[in-house]
Amino acid sequence: MFDWLPSSLASAFPVRVPTLLAMGASPLARLGALDIVVICVYFAMVIWIGFYLKGKSNTSEEFFMAGREMTAWIAGLSFVSANLGSLELMGWAGSAYQYGILATHWYWIGAIPAMLFLGLVMMPFYYVCKTHSVPGYLDLRYDGRARSVAAVAFAIEMILMSGVNMFAMAVVMKVVLGWDINFSILVSSFAVAVYVGLGGLRSAIFNEVLQFVLIWGGALLVPILGLMQAGGFDGLKSRIMVNLQSTFPDPTSYFHLWRDTGHFAANPMGVHWTGIVFGLGFVISFGYWTTDFLVVQRVLAAHNLRAARMAPIIASFFKMAVPFIVILPGLLGLVLLQNNDGSRRELVGEDVVAACSLNGGQQVARPEDCSAAMERSKVTPDAQRKVLAGGPDSELHTYNQVLPLMMVRYLGPGLLGLGITALIAGFMSGMAGNVSAFSTVWTYDIYRPMINKTASDSHYVMVGRLSIVVGVIVSIGAAYLVQQFHGIMDYVQALFSIFVAPLLAAILWGMFWKRATALAGFLGLFLGILFSGGLFVWIKLNPANLAIVALSDAAKPMAENVFRALWAFLFASVIIVLVSMVTKPKPVEELSGLNYGATVLPKEEAVPFYQREWMWATIVVVIFAVLNIMFW
Repeated sequence: MFDWLPSSLASAFPVRVPTLLAMGASPLARLGALDIVVICVYFAMVIWIGFYLKGKSNTSEEFFMAGREMTAWIAGLSFVSANLGSLELMGWAGSAYQYGILATHWYWIGAIPAMLFLGLVMMPFYYVCKTHSVPGYLDLRYDGRARSVAAVAFAIEMILMSGVNMFAMAVVMKVVLGWDINFSILVSSFAVAVYVGLGGLRSAIFNEVLQFVLIWGGALLVPILGLMQAGGFDGLKSRIMVNLQSTFPDPTSYFHLWRDTGHFAANPMGVHWTGIVFGLGFVISFGYWTTDFLVVQRVLAAHNLRAARMAPIIASFFKMAVPFIVILPGLLGLVLLQNNDGSRRELVGEDVVAACSLNGGQQVARPEDCSAAMERSKVTPDAQRKVLAGGPDSELHTYNQVLPLMMVRYLGPGLLGLGITALIAGFMSGMAGNVSAFSTVWTYDIYRPMINKTASDSHYVMVGRLSIVVGVIVSIGAAYLVQQFHGIMDYVQALFSIFVAPLLAAILWGMFWKRATALAGFLGLFLGILFSGGLFVWIKLNPANLAIVALSDAAKPMAENVFRALWAFLFASVIIVLVSMVTKPKPVEELSGLNYGATVLPKEEAVPFYQREWMWATIVVVIFAVLNIMFW
């Protein structure tokens, strides 16, 4: 009946309820009564907030934009929390285990400049034109064709992103608690559907602020306790040098952001500084932080323009600190995770775990494939023998599981419940952000302009709530789709490079070039997405093509993502410029509020210098520069 589905997805449907509720694997930890109470109290608070705010979300403006009542601090915390989901906590901790401190680029150069640009430059356009979404801006600047392409692409991206959040949380439950992964997915999706469906964006924002506190309170314990055992940062560095000297030519590269990025083969990520600066620091970063409606929607909920501009700046302070709870646990995992016999536990990629899957007798089903996969990943001979022999300490764990494994190691009764709640909060935050953004784009940018233009306001609210249910159901399928990819962050960065890069080109040319025409915006966006997706498929069909896209035989998959984004942005830009030169632009008077050169920005009343956004942005820039110099 389900032969046409991927095996992992099809197998989920015929599962009987008793099997679904059964434990799927031996848990690595046992929750005490206090742990369970902490988790239950959190879920109860989430559902209560949804019911409480239901009465305040009756109009479309209240449901989709939280009534535009949020202060700069609330909008700012929600802004950064919407990006601090479980895939961030788990995925980048796993990336730090693989690549070292290079993974921090996604939090610093891959976020801070773009967040400041959003607050200081782009927010006046988004806020003044009172758009409900980024596709709405494209409709006003270009026409309905660009809006439709962006809306459909964004809706697909949000559902796929929601699925990876769901999958990441299910992995936590399976590894830490031993829950069946199907049961974990269903429980989590139900909670999100209830509280976002009842309270809309307002509910999502209030829960994201709650989750922000829980994430920091729970996840902060792991790096503090881990550093104490490792002997501080110097002790951690020296032990990593010893553990990795046989697997990487120069283990000191794990502690430098820029020093070894002049050559692809000189750093563990296999990436060049040009890809980091232009592909990540400009295209992916600006594309996500300034055009992705998941995060922009939070700032648009601010109660006035000054609050909207300050929100991303406030968020940038917290964003620079996130590596302490995300990157540092991955580095600590390189030296502190141990097997029962005291030997170092080695984590591997998803492909190695798949190659070393067990048969019914709990032995490796394909020993030759497993051995080859472990050899490629440079697993030590002792660890290879344990896996192939079976028995104690033979179970393989992936890079993505480093954070929950560290939590099990360091958090005792009560604290473990808080840590698990922090991960649940991260998952709920990420998935709720994806689902609420999908609901808004579907209702305002697909349903209303294309299907029903004359319905009442209450009808659109009902459609928004129904779309949340549909979005959650489709996300469940996307959660199983993630299992077909190498790893969580490979999946996420591939999505960004395909959808975000062409969208950034369309918005920047439209916002800063009066000559950009409607046809150019539509073709640049549409063909840019096809071009980027085509590069992704081209490499999947023949991995050797990675050397062409990423400019080096020594490039690794993460380099593919940043360079593919750069080429997609340039391709879309060329299309927009060429088509604009041979088509007629809109009259300048129609571009007011949509183009920088054609807009008279609203004057804000004078405030003391310590309340001005430029002053706080300058402080952020100074801290950002100091951090990059410290870890050069």
